[in-house]
Formats: sequence, structure tokens, C-alpha cells
Amino acid sequence: MGLLAWAICWLLGGLPLHGGSSGPSPGPSVPRLRLSYQDLLSANRSAIFLGPQGSLNLQAMYLDEYRDRLFLGGLDALYSLRLGQAWPDPREVLWPPQLGQREECVRKGRDPLTECANFVRVLQPHNRTHLLACGTGAFQPTCALITVGHRGEHVLYLESGSVESGRGRCPHEPSRPFASTFVDGELYTGLTADFLGREAMIFRSGGPRPALRSDSDQSLLHDPRFVMAARIPENSDQDNDKVYFFFSETAPSPDGDSNHVTVSRVGRVCVNDAGGQRVLVNKWSTFLKARLVCSVPGPGGAETHFDQLEDVFLLWPKAGKSLEVYALFSTVSAVFQGFAICVYHMADIWEVFNGPFAHRDGPQHQWGPYGGKVPFPRPGVCPSKMTAQPGRPFGSTKDYPDEVLQFARAHPLMFWPVRPRHGRPVLVKTHLAQHLHQIVVDRVEAEDGTYDVIFLGTDSGSVLKVIALQAGGSAEPEEVVLEELQVFKVPTPITEMEISVKRQMLYVGSRLGVAQLRLHQCETYGTACAECCLARDPYCAWDGASCTHYRPSLGKRRFRRQDIRHGNPALQCLSQSQEEEAVGLVAATTVYGTEHNSTFLECLPKSPQAAVRWLLQRPGDEGPDQVKTDERVLHTERGLLFRRLSRFDAGTYTCTTLEHGFSQTVVRLALVVIVASQLDNLFPPEPKPEEPPARGGLASTPPKAWYKDILQLIGFANLPRVDEYCERVWCRGTTECSGSFRSRSRGKQAKGKSWAGLELGKKMKSRMHAEHNRTPREVEAK
Repeated sequence: MGLLAWAICWLLGGLPLHGGSSGPSPGPSVPRLRLSYQDLLSANRSAIFLGPQGSLNLQAMYLDEYRDRLFLGGLDALYSLRLGQAWPDPREVLWPPQLGQREECVRKGRDPLTECANFVRVLQPHNRTHLLACGTGAFQPTCALITVGHRGEHVLYLESGSVESGRGRCPHEPSRPFASTFVDGELYTGLTADFLGREAMIFRSGGPRPALRSDSDQSLLHDPRFVMAARIPENSDQDNDKVYFFFSETAPSPDGDSNHVTVSRVGRVCVNDAGGQRVLVNKWSTFLKARLVCSVPGPGGAETHFDQLEDVFLLWPKAGKSLEVYALFSTVSAVFQGFAICVYHMADIWEVFNGPFAHRDGPQHQWGPYGGKVPFPRPGVCPSKMTAQPGRPFGSTKDYPDEVLQFARAHPLMFWPVRPRHGRPVLVKTHLAQHLHQIVVDRVEAEDGTYDVIFLGTDSGSVLKVIALQAGGSAEPEEVVLEELQVFKVPTPITEMEISVKRQMLYVGSRLGVAQLRLHQCETYGTACAECCLARDPYCAWDGASCTHYRPSLGKRRFRRQDIRHGNPALQCLSQSQEEEAVGLVAATTVYGTEHNSTFLECLPKSPQAAVRWLLQRPGDEGPDQVKTDERVLHTERGLLFRRLSRFDAGTYTCTTLEHGFSQTVVRLALVVIVASQLDNLFPPEPKPEEPPARGGLASTPPKAWYKDILQLIGFANLPRVDEYCERVWCRGTTECSGSFRSRSRGKQAKGKSWAGLELGKKMKSRMHAEHNRTPREVEAK
């Protein structure tokens, strides 16, 4: 094998080829920074817990910031983790199905591995020292109290005497969507409560009051897919508190035909609902629901709807402001796949529930607003001071007249839909390689305003960190994807996410395990003011010396550079002269290519959101020209590729990037083209048969033979064969090979100059220099 072949293997097999986008800028929808699983671990930004068996089969996660602990529910087990960077001293409690439950589950035809176990799906705070946990119990739901101790303690054990049936509180199936919340000693759950998964209901249980459930006589819920449940106060009167459920359902078409459509809903029940006295006994008497609309307006009044609700996050405001609901939707269309995020003000939701009821005269009629008289107390309102007036003793729903309960039973749907803030989504993503499943939001105060940083969990184990910049009015927001973080090594759907603003941490759960992830790591963006400013991360600012975490303060500091809305370093980083970006200050690196061969020039821009431009300065020309591309010279995502090199391609190539009007020189490469006729003079003659192989295990072969192989190998269509070819040639005649050529070559590079092949590379480089310096007459004579 000759020196050129070794050099190609070392360059292509041992060095990863990276580069930036070429041509037009890909835009801010491309992540500006991508960090791999290993990058996050190496930077100490994440910590992973996979459990003692290497996989948790995680089903539930509860973040308890009061106790500084994270509780997990998995397969036949519960876990308690103290909130620390390395998950110190975890606790585990085994909770398998009770005796005989697993065998009965198998007899009923369920899968013994994926269904006939106790999947812990409910973890809710019960009191100061206990959690309520419920599991599927091999298709016989079971609940129990879990002792977790007081603040400062780290204990975890199951109260064996508290084990009871969990029917109505936990679904039978481990994969069935449901939602639950614990309020004043009672558990509110939206689920399908039967073995076959057909009986959908909202259920309240566990307290001193009789259990309450949805009315099964009326079809109030149509194959619902519950996403989230939460208690949301409406005012200072706690008697008006309600529990809200967010879900999607497959309902009959509003046009009255036989078709069914998927719609998303917000439903609610009063916390003090006690059911009726003669009508709706032990049934909800205050249940109402309304449609959540998330759509993109189109021409002619047409709208593109996102109807499948994926996840909901409640952004609790400071005092005096309305709660905001961030909802993640997906399409149910077979035409295209897309996701959207809509934001709803809680005040708008209340207004819809105070509006007209939906009504239709029969199953084949269209829906319209109810135009008749609405009885008092208004159906759906909670018993409170407003209803319990002198002469109107309506202090409980059991006191409500039958006509009120009959009306609520017949009119659970509101006519008006709930529309999002600004009438459109704040974020729309279509044609994604991955699907979005989870959402959490952090409201961050920056130098130039307040921004909502959105974290999105995908089905590939990564988290997208995004901001949406609203220009004002009904204008379409600008999406800026700050980071894509590959949290889990193996692609796996993210099923749980919790955020700790106090700790500045994100807790990410999947079936494999759970990860603790720092919300920001500003030094990752670079060591210059311009790089920090271009990142547009509300968490980060330039403090005069480095890119650091931005902390709002009352006093104005002179050195705090940040521009989230525009990301313009030309205005923010005045101390950095444009002379720093001048082409002459970036030293050119000499690279070699052979005539008629393929050659690749790498460009490594710091941001994939930047537009890349290549300039060529030929010897003797006055100034650089922009590189023209065609079928022979290609712009690729990783750099500039010459499919067939010409001697006229020689010159100095400059790769520059343009981002938000700010230009940077990334690399300068002086390309030297070796004419094909010079190649025979670069290599020694074929050794005699008795001569031993070259040092490092490289067996010598006739130059023409391996040269033809190399020309075939590095042809554009055969680039994927590089590793295979180098493995075969490099390992011939030596016993030191193990593993792939790529991994071995990278390992050798890490060890420095000890690799014998590097010496061969030096010799090859010196020969190329010598050949390049010869005059044409000397070359011809030789």
C-alpha cells in the first residue's frame, strides 16, 4: 500500500467530516447548537439514572421540590432520587402484583411480559409524609400509601396495610392514556375504568365523601385521550375552585352526518360537586366541556387545524396576571404530519364557559347556540356565595332544582370554542424527522424583555429548546431553535418532563430511564462576544469577559451584552472590531488534491443557521471571486466537494458565514493540485520479494495496482467504501488490528505522534512539497 492510499484512509477513515450549510441560510428553525449524548455527559450538563437493571420502564414521575426529591414509578418498582448532579444514594421499593394476579392476567389472554405486571402509573402527594401510588396490578389496578418521610429525610417504603383496589383511579392497561390530580385528600382521574377499555369517565375517590363519576347514561365522553388534569382557582373564593381536564376525543361530526372527527377539549368539574339529590345521584352535576382550537389561518378563510392534543403545560404567572395554558397539538391528517403550539389565556377559557351552551334538535341536526331560557343557578357553576343567597338556599349541588341538573345533563358542551392568543399558534413545525410528545415552558427575564423558553421532548430521545418571538398584533411569530440536546443515547420517546425553575434543571423521562438536564450552559456558545450575542439565548449574556448566565438586577451593569430579538453583534459587541473578521487575519492551511480525483474542502461554521459562502483567490488575480457550483463542484452540508479536480481549481479558498448581518471567516484553505503525471515520481519503486513489509504493517504493492484501486475507491459514488477498503489494506500483514479502521484511527490520533503511519504521512507531505516546488522543465525531465 502506498503513502497516498494511507493518507486517504487516515483523512477519510480517521477524521470525521463536518461542515456547515452552503448557499442560502437554513433559517432559525434549524437548531443553532446540537449536543450529542456524549457531549452532554462530557460537559457535566446531564446525569442519567437507568435503575439497577439498566432500564426503568418508566411510567410516572413526580417532582417534589419541597423535599428536593424526584419520585419514579416503573415496572414492579418505585424509586426515590435526591436532586443532585450524580443522583446520590437512590432508594428502591419493589411492588410486584399480588399473589395470583399475574397468572390470572395471562389466563385472560394478556401478554405476560408487557401487560401482566404492576406498572406504577399514579404518583401523587397524599400528606406531609406519604405519597399515593397506584399501579395496573396485572390488569387489577391497586393503590397504596408510600412513606417518604419529612423534609430532609430520605426514606421510601410501602405501607402494606394501605393496599386497596385502584379501580377508577388507575387504568388497567400500562399504555392507556389518562390524567390525574390530587385535591384536598381526593384523587380526580380521567380514564377508561374497565378491563376492555371502553368505559370512559372522570372519577373522584379517596376522601370522606362518596365517590363521584361521569354519567354513563349519557355519552359525555367519546373515546377520550386524557392528557392532563389540574386544579385551577378562578378567584379568591375557594368554593369556586374547579378541576380542569385537557383531552382529545373522537366525536360525531358537527355537521350532523355519520362521520367522526378528532377534536381537543377542556373540561371542568367543581371541587365541591356532590351530585344531585334525585337526578345525577353520585354523578357529576357541574361537568362542562369546550373545544380547544389550534389552527393556522389560510387564504379565503380556510384553516389548517391541529386537532390531536399531545401535552399541556400550565405557566403560572405572578400575582395579578392570568394563568397561561401552553398546549402541544399534532395533526390527524393523512396528507402531512405537523405539530403546533397554541397559548390560551385562562380568562378566555372562563369567558367561553360563561357563554352560550351548544344545542341541536336531534342527532342529524347541526349544532347551534341554545336560545331558550337558562335555569338558575346556571348549570355548571359551583355552589358558593353567589348561589346561596337569601331565599335561594343553593349551598350544595344536592339543593339544585331538577331542571338545572337535567339541563346540565343535556347540554354539557359550550357553543363557543376557545381560541388561542393572537388567533394563531406561536409555533408550527411540519415535516419533522421526529415527533413531539412533551412540552414545558420557562419564563425568562432578559436584558431586552421577557421570553418564554419552550422545551419540547421528541420520540428520538432529544429535547428541542425553542423561543417564539412575537412581532406584535397578529403577525406570524419568528421561531428560533436554540439547541437540540440528545438526552438519551438510544433513540426512545420522551414520555415525561418536569422543570425546576429554582434549580434551573429539566427532568426528562423515557421508558429507559430519567435524565437531569441543565437548562443552559452559556460557555458552550463560544468565547467571543459576537458568538454569545448570535446565540440569542435569554439565559445567557456577554459580561465583558465571557458568555455567562444572565441574572437580572436592579442596578445596570456596563458590560452585559444581549440581544435576543435581533441577535445583532455589530451593535452589541462594539469592542470587537470588524478587523478581527478580516480575511487576512485567518491563516491559510495548505491542502493537496490530485488531478482528475475527487477532493473535499471542509468548513466548520459555529452555527448551522448561518449562510455559507465560498470565495476563491487564484494566483495572479486581483481579488477573490465567488465559487461557482455545477455538477462537478458541489455545495454540500459538510463543505465543498470537487467530484473531479482540475488543475485550474488551484488557489486559496475562503469559507465565510453570514448570520444576522454579521460576517465571519471560518477557514482559509490553499488548495494545491498535483498533476496526474507527477504521481509516479512520488513513490519508491516496488521492493524486492525478499524485503520485509514497511514499518507499521504496511505491505508494499505495485503503485499502479493500488493507485487504480484508490481512484475507484474515492470516486464520488464509492465514498461509503472507504472504511471497508482501509480496513482490508491496513490490517494486511499485522496482528495489531482490532475493531474498525475508523475507531482505531481515531484512537491512534488521540495518542499523538506514536503511530507509525504518521511518519509515513510526514514523508508524503514533504514529497508533495518538493514536487510542487519543481519547475515544469524539471518535472518534464524527471
